[in-house]
Amino acid sequence: MTPAARHAAAITVIDRWLSGQPVEAALTQWARASRFAGSGDREAVRDLVFRAVRQRRSLVALGGESGRGMLLGMARADGIAPEGWTGEGHAPASLTADEAARVAAPVPDLPRGVALDCPDWLLPGFDAALGPRADAVLSLMRDRAPVFIRVNTTRATRDSVQAELAAEGIETAPHPLAETALEVTANPRRLRNARAFAEGRIEMQDAASQAIAADFARHVPGGASVLDYCAGGGGKALALAASGFALSAHDIDPGRMRDLPARARRAGADITLIDGRPGGLWPAIFADAPCSGSGSWRRAPEAKWAFTPARLEALTRVQDQILQDCAALTASGGVLGYATCSLLAEENDARIDAFLDRRAGWACIERRHLTPLDGGDGFFVAILRRE
Repeated sequence: MTPAARHAAAITVIDRWLSGQPVEAALTQWARASRFAGSGDREAVRDLVFRAVRQRRSLVALGGESGRGMLLGMARADGIAPEGWTGEGHAPASLTADEAARVAAPVPDLPRGVALDCPDWLLPGFDAALGPRADAVLSLMRDRAPVFIRVNTTRATRDSVQAELAAEGIETAPHPLAETALEVTANPRRLRNARAFAEGRIEMQDAASQAIAADFARHVPGGASVLDYCAGGGGKALALAASGFALSAHDIDPGRMRDLPARARRAGADITLIDGRPGGLWPAIFADAPCSGSGSWRRAPEAKWAFTPARLEALTRVQDQILQDCAALTASGGVLGYATCSLLAEENDARIDAFLDRRAGWACIERRHLTPLDGGDGFFVAILRRE
């Protein structure tokens, strides 16, 4: 496909997304109807589409609220006129005189929320949580996220994994957020076919996610039984199992854990899945609570535009309930880790402060806030101890 044909395909997918179709479904529909498109073409179209989703407000302001308008807004933002838009073959139609003039015009000063591609109602929350770093964080979240892997240290070292991946053309670099973290700097799409992945020496996991799991692990005695209360796909359960803990995994929706047994076998991890509500008292519980995902919106940008004040209020009630449920399951002297991939104080410090106000006999022994400025996704973790 020519660059212009890739633009035409991206325009089709973006228009479907703007009409209400989920972006992944729109991409899949296009790919199935475009068997002629090679892997490089699909990757290029995907990159254009996801940039448009991340930067929806600014691109609409610069080009118009359509797939074509957003691609023109992208060209305007980059200072590059579209090439090959001739209307011939699979190329987009030629620029009109008005479109050509718009693309050539200087980029104006945009309102703050538009320039940062952030819903206006969220700006006060980000300002309150991030202070003077808010604009830098939000600006960084307009671009694609880096790719990270976690080295399974029960099967390999970080140095050995680096060498192994390099032999397959996958370049990596150690990341300071976690001793197990490698940032993939070249050919990340080859990871799924890498031997290290197939044989359980690596897992896909954000560096900040690895960091908060390690923060929790430092407060838990070696070999202790740990309950991952909101396990989901099991990324943090696998990381904690690699640290030598006896892991049990629970999720209110067991379907979210459907891939965990296979992942655990591949990694050589022994993780017990709990069917139903957990019982007994546990020396350590980790709860990666459902949240806005605002710290990872550059990976899942659709969520940014779908998020609402009502959804935030509903999530805080769920988060309070999870803290309450986990507290009832924590043994005397036990440790409870509460985490979110949110940047918003309402889901983080405010929830911990409210919990401590309601319940005597608990102490917060560590809190950590990570933002994309630290290199990975935005995460929060608080470590609580039952006295």
